[in-house]
Amino acid sequence: MLPGIGFSEIIVLGLAALIFVGPKDLPMLMRKLGQFIGKGRRMAREFQAAFDDIARQSELDELKKEIEALKRSNTMTQAQADLAAVEADINSAVMRQTETPPGPTPPPPDPKVTGEEKA
Repeated sequence: MLPGIGFSEIIVLGLAALIFVGPKDLPMLMRKLGQFIGKGRRMAREFQAAFDDIARQSELDELKKEIEALKRSNTMTQAQADLAAVEADINSAVMRQTETPPGPTPPPPDPKVTGEEKA
């Protein structure tokens, strides 16, 4: 219940309310008091929910920043770039070897020298 208020204090407060308000208006006063307490609780829940949403949004923003940082410093991306550079080097080396003109082609073998004759 309320901190620092025991059962005897509540009875004294109830008797004082009965004397000052009267038995006729006491139920209406208690109803209004209950509605007031209900409104206070609803406002407190909404306030807490707003703070929870702000905290959740803050955590999401931090997570987004971390993900973006991971994307920028991703080792797989760096490895892929390194592999692409090595591939380009290999391709250029292969292209240089195939572009060099080959030497003169040797003439076909003479059939008389090899001992082959056409029939």
